[in-house]
This record gives sequence, C-alpha cells and structure tokens, in this order.
Amino acid sequence: MLRSGCLWLLRRRPPAAGVAVKNFGLRKVASGVSTPGSTSPRALNIFDRDLKRKQKNWAARQPEPMKFDYLREEVGSRIADRVYDITRNFSLALDVGCGRGYIAQHLNKETVGKFFQVDIAENALKNILEMEIPTVSVIADEEFLPFRENTFDLVVSSLSLHWVNDLPRALEQIHYVLKPDGVFIGAMFGGDTLYELRCSLQLAETEREGGFSPHVSPFTAVNDLGHLLGRAGFNTLTVDTDEIQVNYPGMFELMEDLQGMGESNCAWNRKALLHRDTMLAAAAVYREMYRNEDGSVPATYQIYYMIGWKYHDSQARPAERGSATVSFGDLGKINKLMSQEKKSQ
Repeated sequence: MLRSGCLWLLRRRPPAAGVAVKNFGLRKVASGVSTPGSTSPRALNIFDRDLKRKQKNWAARQPEPMKFDYLREEVGSRIADRVYDITRNFSLALDVGCGRGYIAQHLNKETVGKFFQVDIAENALKNILEMEIPTVSVIADEEFLPFRENTFDLVVSSLSLHWVNDLPRALEQIHYVLKPDGVFIGAMFGGDTLYELRCSLQLAETEREGGFSPHVSPFTAVNDLGHLLGRAGFNTLTVDTDEIQVNYPGMFELMEDLQGMGESNCAWNRKALLHRDTMLAAAAVYREMYRNEDGSVPATYQIYYMIGWKYHDSQARPAERGSATVSFGDLGKINKLMSQEKKSQ
C-alpha cells in the first residue's frame, strides 16, 4: 500500500543530462580540508571523516557512477525547484557537499550567475555532471568552509550534512558566508531513513549473535533541526519532511546501491564484520516483514528540507508585543457573528 506523502521509485539508472559544461577548474584549498582530530572541541566525534572521504572517492571512481545517482538526482531537482520558487537572481551561489553537482545541473544561468561547488571527495569533483552555469570546484570539508564572510547570495546543500560531526558549526559557517538577505536551502536524511534495513539487521543479529551493533548511522531529529538553524542565526525558517520509497530486488541490492552512492556507514562505533549467516538471516527477515506483492522490497528515505534566511533590515519582522488590535479569543466568535448577520439579512 502506498504510504501517504511518499514517492515510489523503481531502482532506476538515469543518464546524466545537460548542456556543455563551463568549469573554471579544480581548486584544493588547504585551509578547507580537515585533518584527523580537527573537529570543534564541543563536537561529538561520531563519524570517521577520512573514511567518508575514501568511500565517496571510491564511489566516484566506479565505471558507471551515474547508475547510483537516482536518489541524489531526485532530491537535487527538488532543491532546485525551491530555488526557482524565490523570484530573484543569485549572482554567486555555493553548493556544500555537492558530489557530482546534483543541484546545479537543474538550474540555469538566468537564476544563478556563478556556482562554487565544494566537496570532500576530489574524484567526485573531477567527475562533475554537465551544466550551463559557470562553476568553480573546491576541495574542502563541509565543516571547514574556506570563504570570507558575506560572500554568497545563495547556499544549497543536498544529502551531505548528515555526515558532519559538528552540525551546529557547519550551519553557523553557512550563515557566516551568506550575504545579508541571503538564503540557505538544504536537504538531509531524516531519522526514519532505512528503518526497514535497520530493523532487519538488528533482529537477525540479535537472534544469531546475541546482541546487535549499529549498522545504519544516526540521523538528526526533525524537531532539533529548526532549533539548530535558529541557533546558527537564520530566521524566517521553513522545515518540512518528505519520504522517497525505492523498491529493490532484495536487501543485498540495496546495500550495493548504498555503497555505490558513497553512503556506507562511517561511524566510529560501527561493527567491522557481519557473519554470512547473519546477513542471510537479515535478508530473509527483510523480505518476510516488508516485501511488496511483486516480490521486491522497499527502502524508505526520509528527507528533511530546510530554508533559512540571513537577517537584513528589509525583511519583514513581527510586530511589537502588545501592538495587536484584535484578540485571538475573539476569533472563536466569528462564526457566531456571521450567523447572526445572515439571520438579520
């Protein structure tokens, strides 16, 4: 049965599309690349960022990386739609954790004048998708953006920020590089992402090995996201959620695609090895609990979309406290007053 608010996708392999690329070159900025142990003292060191770089580089080196782009393509197009909803032109934009350029390829040069694309994986930037917007590729960590204050009119990010150790700092840096009245539009995985895979692995490992380890990385809760954006300095916030459900032949095909996306687990507390019989049991549990009528199995990707603006004097502001001329308590009387007015007529 179709979930409410979900988009069903078959496991598809879309080709890259676009027009002639105009790329101004690949730049490695030393100050923007993190070193081991260089996270903020206040941050939890949950993810092995060096391993994540290797995973993304490995995925980008595959003969046909576009085979695994279907999810990033979809989310990138939805972020581009949100950019088009804002009726203005952005002379300078930044994509944080761009991968192969999944957002920029859906935008045109009438909307964005020039695009800076930042990613931790150099192979992804070398294998960038074709687009009509002039671009500059920069190797840098999402947690250490090497740009000056008030530089960009627009910052976007798609399915990358869930791997940073210090999300509050990353959002603060995005706010820092935005110009006043600039906007940040982002998307990241939510807490219900891959719940089918998580449950199947936990049940199988508990039954076969007497306990379980985390095999799906932790995600941010949606009720925390608005607070983090506000704490970073953003205002006029919008946070909404969506679900994309993709059908796969089986659990192993899902795991193969996650590896091809560069989305393998890189948490420090991950278990290095799962026994063969545990994996087979997990696949059986997955199929038994979640299979579709056609024999395929679904995988749910929950996506959080967020929009936040950097303050500017020209922006609309709430009225001063106590300046209202109508009480909210009077709103309940509207129906009664309207019915009385109809009777009098």
